[in-house]
Amino acid sequence: MKTGWEVKTLGNLCDILDNQRKPITKCDRIAGEYPYYGATGILDYVENYIFDEKLVLVGEDGAKWASGENTAFSVDGKCWVNNHAHVLRPQRKSILDNWLIYFLNHSDLNKFVSGLTVPKLNQGNLREIEIPIPPLPEQQRIVAILDAAFASIATAKANTEQNLKNARALFDSYLHEVFSQRGDDWIETHKPLADLCELIVDCEHKTAPTQEEGIPSIRTPNIGKGKLLLDGVYRVSEETYKEWSRRAEPKAGDLILAREAPAGNVAVIPENIKVCLGQRTVLIRPKSNIFESEFLAFLLLCPDMREKLLAHSRGATVQHVNMKDIRALNVGAIPPIEIQKIIVEKLNNLIEQNQRLETIYQRKLAALDELKKALLHQAFSGEL
Repeated sequence: MKTGWEVKTLGNLCDILDNQRKPITKCDRIAGEYPYYGATGILDYVENYIFDEKLVLVGEDGAKWASGENTAFSVDGKCWVNNHAHVLRPQRKSILDNWLIYFLNHSDLNKFVSGLTVPKLNQGNLREIEIPIPPLPEQQRIVAILDAAFASIATAKANTEQNLKNARALFDSYLHEVFSQRGDDWIETHKPLADLCELIVDCEHKTAPTQEEGIPSIRTPNIGKGKLLLDGVYRVSEETYKEWSRRAEPKAGDLILAREAPAGNVAVIPENIKVCLGQRTVLIRPKSNIFESEFLAFLLLCPDMREKLLAHSRGATVQHVNMKDIRALNVGAIPPIEIQKIIVEKLNNLIEQNQRLETIYQRKLAALDELKKALLHQAFSGEL
């Protein structure tokens, strides 16, 4: 640590006003103009207030602190605070509010979290947190550097995240363009999807027993946009596979559609992989003389077709696609197989380009996070 710096406990640097905070149950809250704070920020606005000054709030949720999701933030003016946030009044002749907040939010405080069933950063442990304290002018200088640097990092992250969204939206835009500008060789089927497929089979409506090794069990999180997402996939035994595949055994070229969470995602089973149908999924086997499998997957992923498929979605909180609606879906005009292959090749090329862009943007976001950590390490070790 730098010469001239001290180390003090938080209890010696702040007045802790936890005895003044008070929860209000949701049914007892009366709407008003004053912010009602909890562990992570504003939860509501109420008609009255407890505090009327500049303070630092620190979330009590130990699970968040243990996982690195630290929550310390500043409030100023009239507000109400519930019992899930510690209320601190920094002794400002010794410590700046933002010095305290930066330190709390970006330090490993796991050892101060206690409780097995409900882990918390309790007040006793909070008081014992040791904080490096440079002279006040030095704090002001370092905080000013961090404020400016973090503002620039936040702008760079926002721009990168928007670029990432744009790259993902480009695929949907191109899908819409492909399937809305249909050529003269596209033929109206006038038939429901069920008549254009060899089978459309629902999954077993129960959870399959899983194990460490075995056959991938495809649940809705494993269904991406055209591709299976097998990282972290659950696995089942051969016996479970046979029981769960009684209606139909999934094979290469079949589509797996998610009926929920998120409803409408669809992926094609690739060659040389054996998979089991998980809950809330549907197996679709297109007729090979009508559909190229990947073409049908892209067609179902097209925004207009997804909207049509989800138009009768059931469930107040979770969208759920009915088997009846899947089988009855009118896919409209479709081109000959050779044209389908050309479209699939173009779409796959676009996916590859998008994936390269997404990789670049994800790396940039990771680099910005690392830069932030490096600056904080320098700040609190006296190197900045």
